[in-house]
Amino acid sequence: MAERLHVIDDDDGLREALAFLLEVNGIDARFYESGDAFLAALPVEEGCLLTDVRMPGLTGLELVRELKARGLEMPVVVMTGHGDVPLAVEAMKAGVVDFIEKPFGDDVLIDAIRAAFERLNDRSEPEESRLAAQARLAPLSRRERDVLAGVVEGKLNKVIAYDLEISPRTVEIYRANLMSKTGARNVAELMRIALAAGL
Repeated sequence: MAERLHVIDDDDGLREALAFLLEVNGIDARFYESGDAFLAALPVEEGCLLTDVRMPGLTGLELVRELKARGLEMPVVVMTGHGDVPLAVEAMKAGVVDFIEKPFGDDVLIDAIRAAFERLNDRSEPEESRLAAQARLAPLSRRERDVLAGVVEGKLNKVIAYDLEISPRTVEIYRANLMSKTGARNVAELMRIALAAGL
């Protein structure tokens, strides 16, 4: 990868560990201790962003929104030790490429970063992306689409169950079907597909 990865995390130990991991995998990275430090360094080389969510000063999601407000479109991977569905939904709606929870395996992180670089280099039309996402959702039943709509809104299983007048266990089954039928590896990817399809 010729482009640069910009890594933002307030944890010195994690930045050191990431520096080693990224170097071993041939990823050129620059490190920042906060979102404010990254903004102060602008303009930076074209690339992707890997950021923690909860940090002093700007949070990772606030940083993503600030970059968009400035017209800077960088593929972003968000990492957090405090993952939950509403936070993942908020991150996906803010436009992040992936949302990974700490602790994560090295391969999970490297795959997410590579996906971000693919997004950076993907010059396909938005219409193509929308059609591809819609094709992945085509096999879903009406009820599975109802459950997906609840997931996109960030609702918990029990709330989706209440809204649809089904049991929480049935919602879990539908969610498993959603993952299987769309080929999504995780909730973040499922959210990306749904949002790209216009849901």
